[in-house]
Amino acid sequence: MRTSIITVLIALVAIIAASSQPQVVVEELKSMAKAEELAGGFFSKHGSSRGHTNNWAVLVCTSRFWFNYRHIANTLSMYRTVKRLGIPDSNIILMLADDVACNSRNHFPATVFNNAGRLLDLYGSNIEVDYRGYEVTVENFIRVLTGRHEKHVPRSKRLLTDDRSNVLIFMTGHGGKEFLKFQDAEEIGSHDIGDAIAQMHEKKRYNEIFFMIDTCQAASMYKHIYSPNVVAAASSLVGQSSYSHHHDSEIGTAVIDRWTFSNLETLENLKRQDRETLGNLFATYNPEVILSTPGIRTDLFPRGVDNALVTDFFGAVQTVELTHSGYKHDKSAAKRESLKPDIKVDWDTIHSQLDSDEKKVKSNLRIVTPQAYLINAPFCLALFAFLGGILALGSMQ
Repeated sequence: MRTSIITVLIALVAIIAASSQPQVVVEELKSMAKAEELAGGFFSKHGSSRGHTNNWAVLVCTSRFWFNYRHIANTLSMYRTVKRLGIPDSNIILMLADDVACNSRNHFPATVFNNAGRLLDLYGSNIEVDYRGYEVTVENFIRVLTGRHEKHVPRSKRLLTDDRSNVLIFMTGHGGKEFLKFQDAEEIGSHDIGDAIAQMHEKKRYNEIFFMIDTCQAASMYKHIYSPNVVAAASSLVGQSSYSHHHDSEIGTAVIDRWTFSNLETLENLKRQDRETLGNLFATYNPEVILSTPGIRTDLFPRGVDNALVTDFFGAVQTVELTHSGYKHDKSAAKRESLKPDIKVDWDTIHSQLDSDEKKVKSNLRIVTPQAYLINAPFCLALFAFLGGILALGSMQ
C-alpha cells in the first residue's frame, strides 16, 4: 500500500515537471541537399557567377643578396597592389628570401623602393612577411600550395583555400629553361610546379589560378602545368632573358624589372569596382618596351581571359558595392505588409512597464504556442506511471 502511494506521488511530480517545460517548435531543413541549394542561391545572388567567393595570393621572391634588390621590389609591389585592392594579410602568403630593407648597404634603412624617385616606400610599417630568409625553400613553397604542412606550422603560414578560392601565384628571381633558382642553393622545376598545382586540383584547393612569373625564359615554367582553370603569364619566352627597368644611383642597383613595371602601370590605376579584364592587361604588354616577348597560356582556362576580371585575382570578392549617390526612400514600400520580427525580450524592462502600460507591452510580444498534435515525451511517461500506480493501488485494495 505504501509503495503504491509513493509511486502515485512520484508520477504526480513527473507530470507537473513535464507540463512546466517550455514547448518550442523548431523548423529544420529537410536535408543537406536543401542546405546546399540555399547556399548556392546565396552565392549566385551576390554575384559569384564566376564561381569563387574568396581570393588568395602567394607572392614569392626567390633571390638573396643586395644586387637582387629589384626582385624584392617586384614582390613587394605586387603585395602592395593586392592589399590596396582588398585582399587582407590573412589571405596573402609573402615569401621574401632576403630582407634588403635592413641590409647594411641600404642608404635608406627600413625602406624598399621600386622607382628612382623613391616616392613610394613599399616596405612601410604595415607588412607581414610569412616566410623570411632561409625559410624560403622549394619544400616550403610546395607545402604552401599543397597544404601538406607539419602540425606545428601556424595558420598564418598556411594557404587555407577551398574549391571556391581564386589564387594568384607570383614568382620572381633568377631562372633558366624550366627551372627557377631559390637563393642560389636549390632549384624548382616546371614539373614541380605542374605537379603541385595538380595536387591542389585533386584536393579541391582552388577554383581558378593565375600564375605569373618574372625571370629569364619564364614561359618554360608553365609548360608542364596540366590542371584545369589555370591561366599563366610570363615575362619572356624560351630563349629570351628578362631585364631590369631602371636603377637608382644612390641605392646602387636596379630597383624593378621591366615586365613587373609594365603590369604595375595597369594595376596601379585599378580600383576595386573596375571591370578591366585579363585580356585588357595582356594587351598592354609591349615587347619593344619590355625588351622580351611575354608568354601567355590560356588553353587551360575555359572561361577566357576576356571574361575574367583582373580583380578576380588581384582584389577581394565584394558583395557590397559603394556608390557616391544616395538612395531615395520608397514610400510605397513602407506601406507593404510584412511579418514583424521576433523581439528579444528584456524582462526587467517589461516588468517595470507592466504597471503603466501592460496592454501595450503584451501586444508587442510574439508568443509561440505548442501545436495540439505535439505530445511531450516526458508527459507521456509520467502519465503511464500515474495510471500504473492507480492500477497497483486498486489491486492492493
